[in-house]
Amino acid sequence: MTGGECLLRTLVASGIDVCFMNPGTSEMHFVAALDRVPEMRGILCLFEGVASGAADGYARMARRPAATLLHLGPGLANGLANFHNARKARSPIVSLVGEHSTKHMRYDAPLSADIDAFARTVSPYIRRLDSSFAMGNTAAEVISAAKQYPGCVSTLIIPADFSWSESGPVGVAPSAPLPPRPAPFPTLATESAGFILGGQTLMGKGLDYAARLAAAGFKVFADRNAARVECGRGRFQPPRILYFPGPAQAQLKGIKDLYLVEAKAPVSFFGYPDEASYLAPEDCRVHTLAGIDEDGLAALESLGLPEAEFTDPPPAALPAEDGPLTLDLIGVVMAALTPEGAILSDEMVSSGPPVLAQMTRAKRFDYLPVTGGSIGQGMPVGVGAAVACPDRKVIVLEGDGSAFYTPQSLWTMAREGLDVVTVIFNNRRYRILDIEMKRTGAAGFGDKSNEMVDISRPDLDFVKLAESMGVPASRALRVSEFAAQFAAAMAGRGPRLIEAVLT
Repeated sequence: MTGGECLLRTLVASGIDVCFMNPGTSEMHFVAALDRVPEMRGILCLFEGVASGAADGYARMARRPAATLLHLGPGLANGLANFHNARKARSPIVSLVGEHSTKHMRYDAPLSADIDAFARTVSPYIRRLDSSFAMGNTAAEVISAAKQYPGCVSTLIIPADFSWSESGPVGVAPSAPLPPRPAPFPTLATESAGFILGGQTLMGKGLDYAARLAAAGFKVFADRNAARVECGRGRFQPPRILYFPGPAQAQLKGIKDLYLVEAKAPVSFFGYPDEASYLAPEDCRVHTLAGIDEDGLAALESLGLPEAEFTDPPPAALPAEDGPLTLDLIGVVMAALTPEGAILSDEMVSSGPPVLAQMTRAKRFDYLPVTGGSIGQGMPVGVGAAVACPDRKVIVLEGDGSAFYTPQSLWTMAREGLDVVTVIFNNRRYRILDIEMKRTGAAGFGDKSNEMVDISRPDLDFVKLAESMGVPASRALRVSEFAAQFAAAMAGRGPRLIEAVLT
Protein backbone atom coordinates (compact mmCIF):
# COMPACT_ATOMS: atom_id res chain seq x y z
CA MET A 1 0.00 0.00 0.00
CA THR A 2 1.44 3.36 -1.00
CA GLY A 3 1.49 6.35 1.30
CA GLY A 4 -1.14 8.06 -0.87
CA GLU A 5 -3.53 5.15 -0.44
CA CYS A 6 -2.78 4.94 3.28
CA LEU A 7 -3.64 8.62 3.65
CA LEU A 8 -6.96 8.17 1.86
CA ARG A 9 -7.87 5.13 3.96
CA THR A 10 -6.94 6.98 7.15
CA LEU A 11 -9.25 9.85 6.20
CA VAL A 12 -12.13 7.49 5.49
CA ALA A 13 -11.54 5.45 8.66
CA SER A 14 -11.65 8.73 10.61
CA GLY A 15 -15.00 9.81 9.18
CA ILE A 16 -13.79 12.08 6.36
CA ASP A 17 -15.21 11.05 2.98
CA VAL A 18 -15.08 14.31 0.96
CA CYS A 19 -11.96 16.02 -0.39
CA PHE A 20 -12.12 19.31 -2.31
CA MET A 21 -9.00 19.46 -4.43
CA ASN A 22 -6.86 21.20 -6.99
CA PRO A 23 -3.91 18.80 -7.28
CA GLY A 24 -0.57 18.97 -9.08
CA THR A 25 2.40 16.73 -9.83
CA SER A 26 3.39 16.12 -6.21
CA GLU A 27 -0.14 14.89 -5.37
CA MET A 28 -0.66 12.46 -8.26
CA HIS A 29 -0.23 9.32 -6.14
CA PHE A 30 -3.00 10.52 -3.81
CA VAL A 31 -5.21 11.18 -6.86
CA ALA A 32 -4.44 7.76 -8.35
CA ALA A 33 -5.44 6.10 -5.07
CA LEU A 34 -8.99 7.47 -5.41
CA ASP A 35 -9.75 4.55 -7.73
CA ARG A 36 -8.77 2.11 -4.98
CA VAL A 37 -10.68 3.90 -2.20
CA PRO A 38 -14.18 4.43 -3.61
CA GLU A 39 -15.52 5.61 -0.25
CA MET A 40 -13.74 8.92 -0.76
CA ARG A 41 -15.50 11.53 -2.92
CA GLY A 42 -12.99 13.70 -4.68
CA ILE A 43 -14.39 17.04 -5.90
CA LEU A 44 -12.33 19.00 -8.40
CA CYS A 45 -12.19 22.79 -7.99
CA LEU A 46 -10.68 25.02 -10.68
CA PHE A 47 -9.19 27.40 -8.10
CA GLU A 48 -7.80 26.67 -4.66
CA GLY A 49 -9.94 29.38 -3.05
CA VAL A 50 -13.00 27.42 -4.14
CA ALA A 51 -11.63 24.30 -2.45
CA SER A 52 -10.85 26.03 0.85
CA GLY A 53 -14.18 27.89 0.88
CA ALA A 54 -16.13 24.74 0.01
CA ALA A 55 -14.50 22.87 2.89
CA ASP A 56 -15.58 25.72 5.17
CA GLY A 57 -19.20 25.54 3.98
CA TYR A 58 -19.19 21.76 4.30
CA ALA A 59 -17.90 21.91 7.87
CA ARG A 60 -20.42 24.56 8.92
CA MET A 61 -23.34 22.39 7.79
CA ALA A 62 -22.06 18.85 8.35
CA ARG A 63 -20.37 19.82 11.64
CA ARG A 64 -17.46 17.54 10.74
CA PRO A 65 -14.36 18.02 8.61
CA ALA A 66 -13.83 17.71 4.92
CA ALA A 67 -10.32 17.54 3.49
CA THR A 68 -8.67 19.80 0.94
CA LEU A 69 -5.77 18.80 -1.31
CA LEU A 70 -3.61 21.63 -2.66
CA HIS A 71 -0.38 21.78 -4.67
CA LEU A 72 2.75 23.02 -2.89
CA GLY A 73 3.18 26.50 -1.43
CA PRO A 74 1.62 28.53 -4.27
CA GLY A 75 -1.46 26.29 -4.26
CA LEU A 76 -1.87 26.79 -0.54
CA ALA A 77 -1.31 30.54 -0.98
CA ASN A 78 -4.18 30.66 -3.48
CA GLY A 79 -6.46 29.09 -0.87
CA LEU A 80 -5.44 31.25 2.10
CA ALA A 81 -8.19 33.89 1.84
CA ASN A 82 -10.97 31.38 2.39
CA PHE A 83 -8.92 29.43 4.92
CA HIS A 84 -8.82 32.76 6.78
CA ASN A 85 -12.64 32.85 6.79
CA ALA A 86 -12.71 29.20 7.87
CA ARG A 87 -10.36 30.03 10.77
CA LYS A 88 -12.69 32.79 11.92
CA ALA A 89 -15.66 30.43 11.51
CA ARG A 90 -13.80 27.83 13.62
CA SER A 91 -14.49 25.25 10.93
CA PRO A 92 -12.80 21.86 11.20
CA ILE A 93 -10.81 21.24 8.00
CA VAL A 94 -7.98 18.84 7.21
CA SER A 95 -5.67 20.69 4.82
CA LEU A 96 -3.39 18.37 2.83
CA VAL A 97 -0.56 20.11 1.00
CA GLY A 98 1.84 18.38 -1.33
CA GLU A 99 5.57 19.08 -1.13
CA HIS A 100 8.55 18.28 -3.38
CA SER A 101 10.12 14.89 -2.85
CA THR A 102 12.77 14.91 -0.10
CA LYS A 103 15.71 14.52 -2.49
CA HIS A 104 14.44 17.40 -4.63
CA MET A 105 13.94 19.97 -1.85
CA ARG A 106 17.58 21.09 -1.67
CA TYR A 107 17.59 22.39 -5.26
CA ASP A 108 15.25 25.37 -4.72
CA ALA A 109 13.15 24.41 -7.75
CA PRO A 110 10.77 27.02 -9.20
CA LEU A 111 7.81 25.92 -7.04
CA SER A 112 9.81 25.66 -3.82
CA ALA A 113 8.29 27.74 -1.00
CA ASP A 114 8.05 27.93 2.76
CA ILE A 115 4.80 25.99 3.04
CA ASP A 116 4.93 25.98 6.84
CA ALA A 117 5.03 29.79 6.91
CA PHE A 118 1.99 30.04 4.64
CA ALA A 119 0.10 27.49 6.72
CA ARG A 120 0.88 29.24 10.02
CA THR A 121 -1.26 32.21 9.00
CA VAL A 122 -4.46 30.12 9.14
CA SER A 123 -3.62 26.84 10.85
CA PRO A 124 -2.77 26.38 14.54
CA TYR A 125 -1.73 22.75 14.00
CA ILE A 126 0.84 21.86 11.32
CA ARG A 127 2.68 18.60 10.81
CA ARG A 128 5.30 17.84 8.17
CA LEU A 129 5.38 14.13 7.40
CA ASP A 130 8.84 12.69 8.11
CA SER A 131 8.48 9.17 6.64
CA SER A 132 6.09 7.16 4.51
CA PHE A 133 5.79 4.58 7.29
CA ALA A 134 4.36 7.26 9.62
CA MET A 135 1.65 8.37 7.15
CA GLY A 136 -1.32 6.75 8.91
CA ASN A 137 -0.50 7.78 12.46
CA THR A 138 0.58 11.31 11.52
CA ALA A 139 -2.54 11.87 9.44
CA ALA A 140 -4.68 10.63 12.34
CA GLU A 141 -3.03 13.21 14.63
CA VAL A 142 -3.77 16.00 12.15
CA ILE A 143 -7.40 14.88 11.80
CA SER A 144 -7.78 14.69 15.58
CA ALA A 145 -6.50 18.26 15.93
CA ALA A 146 -9.05 19.53 13.40
CA LYS A 147 -11.87 17.90 15.38
CA GLN A 148 -11.07 19.55 18.70
CA TYR A 149 -13.96 21.84 19.64
CA PRO A 150 -14.79 24.30 18.18
CA GLY A 151 -12.68 23.21 15.18
CA CYS A 152 -9.69 24.48 13.24
CA VAL A 153 -7.79 24.22 9.98
CA SER A 154 -5.24 21.45 10.62
CA THR A 155 -2.46 21.04 8.07
CA LEU A 156 -0.43 18.03 6.89
CA ILE A 157 2.50 18.71 4.52
CA ILE A 158 3.38 15.61 2.49
CA PRO A 159 6.61 15.17 0.52
CA ALA A 160 5.82 13.46 -2.79
CA ASP A 161 8.07 10.45 -2.24
CA PHE A 162 6.18 9.58 0.96
CA SER A 163 3.04 9.27 -1.18
CA TRP A 164 4.59 6.90 -3.71
CA SER A 165 6.62 4.83 -1.21
CA GLU A 166 5.39 1.86 0.82
CA SER A 167 3.51 3.00 3.92
CA GLY A 168 2.89 1.74 7.42
CA PRO A 169 -0.54 0.91 8.83
CA VAL A 170 -3.72 2.93 8.33
CA GLY A 171 -4.41 5.33 11.20
CA VAL A 172 -7.75 6.16 12.82
CA ALA A 173 -8.52 9.46 14.54
CA PRO A 174 -10.88 9.22 17.51
CA SER A 175 -14.34 10.73 17.47
CA ALA A 176 -14.59 14.43 18.17
CA PRO A 177 -14.55 15.10 21.91
CA LEU A 178 -17.38 17.00 23.58
CA PRO A 179 -16.64 20.65 24.34
CA PRO A 180 -15.60 21.26 27.96
CA ARG A 181 -18.26 22.62 30.29
CA PRO A 182 -17.52 26.11 31.59
CA ALA A 183 -17.19 26.80 35.29
CA PRO A 184 -20.49 27.87 36.92
CA PHE A 185 -20.96 31.62 36.85
CA PRO A 186 -21.58 32.98 40.35
CA THR A 187 -24.46 35.42 39.77
CA LEU A 188 -25.92 37.37 36.88
CA ALA A 189 -26.73 41.02 37.01
CA THR A 190 -30.34 41.33 35.91
CA GLU A 191 -30.66 45.08 35.39
CA SER A 192 -29.19 46.72 32.29
CA ALA A 193 -27.60 43.42 31.25
CA GLY A 194 -27.14 41.85 27.83
CA PHE A 195 -25.88 38.71 26.13
CA ILE A 196 -23.95 38.10 22.91
CA LEU A 197 -24.37 34.53 21.69
CA GLY A 198 -22.15 32.69 19.23
CA GLY A 199 -21.11 29.20 18.17
CA GLN A 200 -23.61 26.42 18.77
CA THR A 201 -25.86 28.67 20.88
CA LEU A 202 -27.32 30.18 17.67
CA MET A 203 -28.82 26.85 16.66
CA GLY A 204 -31.59 24.64 18.03
CA LYS A 205 -31.76 24.55 21.80
CA GLY A 206 -29.50 27.59 22.04
CA LEU A 207 -32.21 29.77 20.47
CA ASP A 208 -34.75 28.40 22.95
CA TYR A 209 -32.45 29.60 25.73
CA ALA A 210 -32.07 32.93 23.92
CA ALA A 211 -35.86 33.38 23.99
CA ARG A 212 -35.83 32.68 27.73
CA LEU A 213 -33.15 35.32 28.25
CA ALA A 214 -35.17 37.89 26.32
CA ALA A 215 -38.33 37.04 28.26
CA ALA A 216 -36.39 37.52 31.51
CA GLY A 217 -35.54 41.07 30.46
CA PHE A 218 -32.02 40.65 29.06
CA LYS A 219 -30.99 42.21 25.78
CA VAL A 220 -29.88 39.35 23.51
CA PHE A 221 -27.72 39.68 20.39
CA ALA A 222 -26.18 37.29 17.88
CA ASP A 223 -22.45 37.52 17.26
CA ARG A 224 -22.16 39.23 13.88
CA ASN A 225 -19.40 36.87 12.76
CA ALA A 226 -20.94 33.59 13.93
CA ALA A 227 -20.42 30.82 11.39
CA ARG A 228 -24.01 29.57 11.26
CA VAL A 229 -27.32 30.93 12.52
CA GLU A 230 -30.69 29.20 12.38
CA CYS A 231 -33.20 31.82 11.24
CA GLY A 232 -36.76 32.31 10.06
CA ARG A 233 -40.23 32.08 11.53
CA GLY A 234 -40.76 29.57 14.32
CA ARG A 235 -37.43 30.42 15.92
CA PHE A 236 -36.43 33.21 18.24
CA GLN A 237 -34.31 35.53 16.07
CA PRO A 238 -31.92 37.71 18.10
CA PRO A 239 -30.62 40.74 16.19
CA ARG A 240 -27.02 40.60 15.00
CA ILE A 241 -24.53 43.17 16.19
CA LEU A 242 -24.56 45.79 13.45
CA TYR A 243 -21.64 46.41 11.07
CA PHE A 244 -20.78 50.07 11.58
CA PRO A 245 -19.56 51.35 14.98
CA GLY A 246 -22.22 54.01 15.61
CA PRO A 247 -25.27 51.80 15.06
CA ALA A 248 -23.62 48.94 16.98
CA GLN A 249 -22.90 51.22 19.92
CA ALA A 250 -26.52 52.36 19.85
CA GLN A 251 -27.62 48.72 20.15
CA LEU A 252 -25.44 48.22 23.23
CA LYS A 253 -26.12 51.60 24.82
CA GLY A 254 -27.07 51.41 28.48
CA ILE A 255 -25.80 47.87 29.03
CA LYS A 256 -23.87 47.71 32.30
CA ASP A 257 -23.05 43.99 32.26
CA LEU A 258 -22.41 42.15 29.00
CA TYR A 259 -22.21 38.34 29.04
CA LEU A 260 -20.38 36.48 26.27
CA VAL A 261 -21.37 32.92 25.35
CA GLU A 262 -19.06 31.32 22.75
CA ALA A 263 -18.44 34.86 21.50
CA LYS A 264 -15.86 37.61 21.85
CA ALA A 265 -16.32 41.20 22.96
CA PRO A 266 -17.64 43.24 20.00
CA VAL A 267 -15.23 45.31 17.94
CA SER A 268 -15.72 47.16 14.65
CA PHE A 269 -14.59 45.66 11.35
CA PHE A 270 -12.26 48.61 10.73
CA GLY A 271 -10.83 51.55 12.62
CA TYR A 272 -12.31 54.91 11.60
CA PRO A 273 -11.25 58.48 12.41
CA ASP A 274 -13.06 59.72 15.52
CA GLU A 275 -15.01 56.46 16.02
CA ALA A 276 -14.55 53.73 18.59
CA SER A 277 -13.08 50.34 17.73
CA TYR A 278 -14.33 48.69 20.92
CA LEU A 279 -18.13 48.74 20.81
CA ALA A 280 -19.27 47.97 24.37
CA PRO A 281 -20.03 51.05 26.50
CA GLU A 282 -17.02 52.41 28.39
CA ASP A 283 -18.59 51.67 31.78
CA CYS A 284 -19.78 48.19 30.78
CA ARG A 285 -18.44 45.15 32.63
CA VAL A 286 -17.79 42.26 30.23
CA HIS A 287 -18.07 38.68 31.52
CA THR A 288 -17.29 35.41 29.74
CA LEU A 289 -20.02 32.92 30.57
CA ALA A 290 -18.55 30.38 28.12
CA GLY A 291 -15.40 30.80 26.03
CA ILE A 292 -15.31 30.05 22.31
CA ASP A 293 -13.85 26.62 23.10
CA GLU A 294 -16.42 25.76 25.79
CA ASP A 295 -19.96 24.39 25.87
CA GLY A 296 -22.20 27.45 25.64
CA LEU A 297 -25.37 25.36 25.72
CA ALA A 298 -24.38 23.98 29.10
CA ALA A 299 -23.72 27.51 30.33
CA LEU A 300 -27.16 28.73 29.24
CA GLU A 301 -28.88 25.65 30.63
CA SER A 302 -27.24 26.22 34.00
CA LEU A 303 -29.05 29.57 34.33
CA GLY A 304 -32.27 27.67 34.99
CA LEU A 305 -34.55 30.16 33.23
CA PRO A 306 -38.17 29.09 32.62
CA GLU A 307 -39.46 28.33 29.15
CA ALA A 308 -40.71 31.33 27.21
CA GLU A 309 -42.81 32.15 24.19
CA PHE A 310 -42.02 34.76 21.56
CA THR A 311 -43.94 36.53 18.83
CA ASP A 312 -43.27 35.54 15.25
CA PRO A 313 -43.26 38.19 12.53
CA PRO A 314 -46.09 37.72 9.99
CA PRO A 315 -45.31 35.48 7.01
CA ALA A 316 -44.14 37.17 3.84
CA ALA A 317 -46.32 37.51 0.74
CA LEU A 318 -45.27 38.35 -2.80
CA PRO A 319 -45.34 42.09 -3.55
CA ALA A 320 -48.41 43.25 -5.41
CA GLU A 321 -46.61 46.01 -7.30
CA ASP A 322 -44.24 45.65 -10.22
CA GLY A 323 -41.40 47.96 -11.11
CA PRO A 324 -37.60 48.18 -11.10
CA LEU A 325 -35.80 45.92 -8.66
CA THR A 326 -34.99 47.28 -5.24
CA LEU A 327 -33.23 45.48 -2.42
CA ASP A 328 -36.31 45.62 -0.20
CA LEU A 329 -38.51 44.03 -2.86
CA ILE A 330 -35.92 41.36 -3.64
CA GLY A 331 -35.99 40.53 0.07
CA VAL A 332 -39.79 40.36 0.09
CA VAL A 333 -39.82 37.98 -2.90
CA MET A 334 -37.17 35.76 -1.35
CA ALA A 335 -38.91 35.71 2.03
CA ALA A 336 -42.14 34.59 0.36
CA LEU A 337 -40.61 31.90 -1.85
CA THR A 338 -37.61 30.45 0.03
CA PRO A 339 -38.53 26.88 1.00
CA GLU A 340 -38.40 25.40 4.48
CA GLY A 341 -34.90 24.18 5.36
CA ALA A 342 -33.02 26.26 2.79
CA ILE A 343 -29.40 27.28 3.38
CA LEU A 344 -28.35 30.88 2.63
CA SER A 345 -24.71 31.66 1.94
CA ASP A 346 -24.44 35.44 2.20
CA GLU A 347 -21.89 37.65 0.50
CA MET A 348 -24.18 40.52 -0.52
CA VAL A 349 -21.89 43.07 1.17
CA SER A 350 -23.62 46.49 0.85
CA SER A 351 -26.85 44.93 -0.44
CA GLY A 352 -27.33 42.74 2.62
CA PRO A 353 -29.20 44.72 5.31
CA PRO A 354 -32.46 45.44 3.40
CA VAL A 355 -32.70 41.86 2.13
CA LEU A 356 -31.96 40.24 5.49
CA ALA A 357 -34.48 42.50 7.23
CA GLN A 358 -37.20 40.93 5.06
CA MET A 359 -35.89 37.37 5.56
CA THR A 360 -37.01 37.37 9.20
CA ARG A 361 -40.45 36.60 7.72
CA ALA A 362 -39.27 33.58 5.72
CA LYS A 363 -39.74 29.93 6.59
CA ARG A 364 -36.96 28.36 8.64
CA PHE A 365 -33.52 28.46 7.04
CA ASP A 366 -29.83 28.30 7.96
CA TYR A 367 -27.76 31.42 7.46
CA LEU A 368 -24.02 31.28 6.67
CA PRO A 369 -22.49 34.78 6.78
CA VAL A 370 -19.04 36.08 5.95
CA THR A 371 -16.97 35.37 9.07
CA GLY A 372 -13.51 36.78 8.42
CA GLY A 373 -14.22 39.55 5.92
CA SER A 374 -12.10 37.98 3.17
CA ILE A 375 -13.98 38.38 -0.09
CA GLY A 376 -14.77 35.39 -2.28
CA GLN A 377 -16.45 32.98 0.13
CA GLY A 378 -20.11 33.20 -0.95
CA MET A 379 -20.19 30.74 -3.84
CA PRO A 380 -17.53 28.33 -2.48
CA VAL A 381 -19.34 28.09 0.89
CA GLY A 382 -22.51 27.36 -1.08
CA VAL A 383 -20.72 24.53 -2.89
CA GLY A 384 -19.64 22.94 0.38
CA ALA A 385 -23.06 23.37 1.99
CA ALA A 386 -24.72 21.65 -0.97
CA VAL A 387 -22.31 18.70 -0.77
CA ALA A 388 -22.96 18.39 2.97
CA CYS A 389 -26.76 18.68 2.62
CA PRO A 390 -27.78 17.36 -0.82
CA ASP A 391 -31.47 17.25 0.15
CA ARG A 392 -31.68 20.98 0.95
CA LYS A 393 -31.92 23.98 -1.34
CA VAL A 394 -28.82 26.21 -1.16
CA ILE A 395 -29.14 29.89 -2.08
CA VAL A 396 -26.02 31.99 -2.60
CA LEU A 397 -26.55 35.75 -2.25
CA GLU A 398 -23.58 37.34 -3.98
CA GLY A 399 -22.44 40.87 -4.73
CA ASP A 400 -21.26 41.50 -8.27
CA GLY A 401 -17.77 42.57 -7.22
CA SER A 402 -17.22 39.70 -4.80
CA ALA A 403 -18.54 37.18 -7.35
CA PHE A 404 -15.43 37.64 -9.47
CA TYR A 405 -13.08 36.44 -6.74
CA THR A 406 -14.24 32.82 -7.08
CA PRO A 407 -16.48 32.47 -10.17
CA GLN A 408 -14.95 29.05 -10.82
CA SER A 409 -17.40 27.79 -8.18
CA LEU A 410 -20.08 27.74 -10.87
CA TRP A 411 -18.16 25.08 -12.80
CA THR A 412 -17.99 22.83 -9.74
CA MET A 413 -21.72 23.35 -9.14
CA ALA A 414 -22.41 22.18 -12.70
CA ARG A 415 -19.87 19.32 -12.64
CA GLU A 416 -21.34 17.92 -9.40
CA GLY A 417 -24.99 18.72 -10.19
CA LEU A 418 -25.36 20.69 -6.95
CA ASP A 419 -28.73 22.19 -6.02
CA VAL A 420 -27.44 25.76 -5.65
CA VAL A 421 -29.23 28.90 -6.81
CA THR A 422 -26.89 31.90 -7.06
CA VAL A 423 -28.42 35.39 -7.00
CA ILE A 424 -26.04 38.12 -8.18
CA PHE A 425 -26.79 41.64 -6.93
CA ASN A 426 -25.48 43.66 -9.86
CA ASN A 427 -25.05 47.38 -9.14
CA ARG A 428 -21.86 47.64 -11.26
CA ARG A 429 -19.79 49.07 -8.42
CA TYR A 430 -17.85 48.11 -5.35
CA ARG A 431 -20.70 49.89 -3.55
CA ILE A 432 -19.33 49.18 -0.09
CA LEU A 433 -16.28 51.28 -0.99
CA ASP A 434 -18.49 54.25 -1.77
CA ILE A 435 -19.64 54.02 1.83
CA GLU A 436 -16.21 53.37 3.27
CA MET A 437 -14.64 56.24 1.32
CA LYS A 438 -16.91 58.66 3.18
CA ARG A 439 -16.58 56.96 6.56
CA THR A 440 -12.79 56.96 6.52
CA GLY A 441 -12.71 60.64 5.63
CA ALA A 442 -10.54 60.05 2.56
CA ALA A 443 -10.22 63.49 0.93
CA GLY A 444 -11.64 63.91 -2.54
CA PHE A 445 -13.49 61.54 -4.80
CA GLY A 446 -12.77 62.54 -8.38
CA ASP A 447 -12.65 60.77 -11.70
CA LYS A 448 -9.50 58.76 -10.97
CA SER A 449 -10.63 57.48 -7.58
CA ASN A 450 -14.10 56.72 -8.97
CA GLU A 451 -12.48 54.42 -11.54
CA MET A 452 -11.23 52.24 -8.67
CA VAL A 453 -14.74 51.39 -7.43
CA ASP A 454 -16.60 51.38 -10.76
CA ILE A 455 -16.82 47.89 -12.28
CA SER A 456 -18.70 48.86 -15.43
CA ARG A 457 -17.03 49.68 -18.76
CA PRO A 458 -17.38 46.94 -19.77
CA ASP A 459 -20.45 45.72 -17.88
CA LEU A 460 -20.04 42.26 -16.38
CA ASP A 461 -22.35 39.70 -18.03
CA PHE A 462 -23.11 37.06 -15.41
CA VAL A 463 -25.56 35.20 -17.64
CA LYS A 464 -22.90 34.47 -20.25
CA LEU A 465 -20.37 33.68 -17.53
CA ALA A 466 -22.65 31.13 -15.88
CA GLU A 467 -23.69 29.53 -19.14
CA SER A 468 -20.05 29.18 -20.19
CA MET A 469 -19.55 27.03 -17.07
CA GLY A 470 -22.65 24.90 -17.59
CA VAL A 471 -25.05 26.72 -15.24
CA PRO A 472 -28.44 27.87 -16.67
CA ALA A 473 -28.86 31.60 -16.06
CA SER A 474 -31.28 34.48 -16.51
CA ARG A 475 -31.40 38.23 -15.91
CA ALA A 476 -34.08 40.17 -14.00
CA LEU A 477 -34.61 43.93 -14.17
CA ARG A 478 -38.13 44.11 -12.72
CA VAL A 479 -39.79 42.68 -9.64
CA SER A 480 -42.10 40.43 -11.68
CA GLU A 481 -39.17 38.99 -13.61
CA PHE A 482 -37.20 38.26 -10.46
CA ALA A 483 -40.22 36.69 -8.75
CA ALA A 484 -40.89 34.38 -11.72
CA GLN A 485 -37.25 33.37 -12.08
CA PHE A 486 -36.72 32.82 -8.35
CA ALA A 487 -39.93 30.77 -8.08
CA ALA A 488 -38.80 28.55 -10.97
CA ALA A 489 -35.38 28.11 -9.37
CA MET A 490 -36.95 27.11 -6.05
CA ALA A 491 -39.23 24.58 -7.78
CA GLY A 492 -36.45 22.97 -9.81
CA ARG A 493 -33.24 21.18 -8.89
CA GLY A 494 -29.65 21.70 -9.90
CA PRO A 495 -27.50 24.79 -10.28
CA ARG A 496 -28.96 28.04 -11.57
CA LEU A 497 -27.94 31.71 -11.58
CA ILE A 498 -30.14 34.81 -11.52
CA GLU A 499 -28.57 38.19 -12.23
CA ALA A 500 -30.62 40.82 -10.37
CA VAL A 501 -29.87 44.18 -12.03
CA LEU A 502 -30.22 47.05 -9.57
CA THR A 503 -30.99 50.56 -10.74
